[in-house]
Amino acid sequence: MNYFVEGLQGSGKSTLVRKLSEKHRDHRPVYEGDYSPVELAWCACMSKEEYQGILEKYQTIQQEIREKSHEEGGRIVVCYTRILTDIPGFHKDLEQYEIYNNRLSPEAFRNVILERFSNWNAGRGTGNIGNIFECSLFQNIVEDMILFQNASDQEIMDFYTAIRDVLGDREYQILYLLTEDIPSNINVIRKERTDDQGKEMWFPLMLGFFNDSPFAKKHGLSGEEAMLSHFAHRQELELAICKEIFPDRYTVLPSKKYRDADV
Repeated sequence: MNYFVEGLQGSGKSTLVRKLSEKHRDHRPVYEGDYSPVELAWCACMSKEEYQGILEKYQTIQQEIREKSHEEGGRIVVCYTRILTDIPGFHKDLEQYEIYNNRLSPEAFRNVILERFSNWNAGRGTGNIGNIFECSLFQNIVEDMILFQNASDQEIMDFYTAIRDVLGDREYQILYLLTEDIPSNINVIRKERTDDQGKEMWFPLMLGFFNDSPFAKKHGLSGEEAMLSHFAHRQELELAICKEIFPDRYTVLPSKKYRDADV
């Protein structure tokens, strides 16, 4: 069995992935930024020629780059956020090779995702094990389609129908962490994600990300209330996808309120 742990930012996905992996030692936890067979968040995806250019530009950390690189057919996936370096510009350079935030056309974006889900072995074959994925099915894909592609709810639902079809008979379940009080939840993680001096780090970045998105600009939206409204809509849409497209493949748990026995 493979598990997709989903939910809004700050709903406790990482904690649930950890708890599940501690209980099911025969499963591999896959966090955001790790090399994943299905998700590309916080990873660079480039051609072999582009990859060689990066290796030549950053020769002093070439070994570290190679250790975090994975070849997939004609492209190279680099888990660049897992590379610790203070070399100026490195992470910014690699960021431009992510597939999100309008860096690919909508068609190319969807083709990459469908190809990777289609090629995913999902525990088939000798030696393969189950995976416990952190937000690898909904969060980054749905956010991109809403905020950067200005896709309608129906277009997003249709795309997830295509994802379900390429997944076929693979063994997987969706564990969705439902956030009942989104503003309170966001306030908690605002306080948690600060620097040593108590300065907020995550929230200003998230708010800027929302305010600068094509969706927000198209609809004249900005500010905290607008972003919270977006989160509420996204959660409703993701739950609708679960109910309508994956009706026998999901379980809803109350964010941060489930018991260990539920796990």
